[in-house]
Amino acid sequence: MLIAPSVLTADFSNLKRELDSIKSADYLHLDIMDGHFVPNISFGSHISKMIGKATDLKLDVHLMVTDPLNWVDEFSFDGVEYITIHLEANDVDETLLKIKKNGKKVGLSIKPNTPIEKLIPYVGEIDLALIMTVEPGFGGQKFIDRQMVKVIELNQVRKDLKLNYMIEVDGGINLETIKICHLAGVDIAVAGSYLFNLENREKGIAELKKCDV
Repeated sequence: MLIAPSVLTADFSNLKRELDSIKSADYLHLDIMDGHFVPNISFGSHISKMIGKATDLKLDVHLMVTDPLNWVDEFSFDGVEYITIHLEANDVDETLLKIKKNGKKVGLSIKPNTPIEKLIPYVGEIDLALIMTVEPGFGGQKFIDRQMVKVIELNQVRKDLKLNYMIEVDGGINLETIKICHLAGVDIAVAGSYLFNLENREKGIAELKKCDV
């Protein structure tokens, strides 16, 4: 299991120390919120670039915004590997093409109440499918285990069509829920408040990764 800590719950007054505490992770997940698609506002490209310069981890950018087409260029900077947008946002097809044109891996996410059938037509065009296991926009929510049905279907479709997109989950990840994710076929788990509430984040990351041992 690959682990992508969400910087959203980090202590930004000690950002370098916080980033140093999760160096053994596989990616750094950046939750970008516009205050419209989701109620909260997080940070923009300027802060994201500063974060990128302060870590050696590849960045996994999650755009929780209504008009992602207007955001892709400013987040297509060095260090970003994935840019993920929401299927429920505007101009999805055009935005996916722009992400690819900018040389970034393409991610597509759905909220808990969006049927998996709406995502399946896109699987041949994406590098990453992100299944939200909480309602996007707030940290510290309880894991919605019924979302694993979507993961199981995505995993089966991937096998049937011989595709290689990654399956990621975001929300409510801890030592118990990550085991459920592994069994369903998840490749990348985003961990936020669980990790950053630990004193020893490196130990926490190692324990999360052990779920598939």
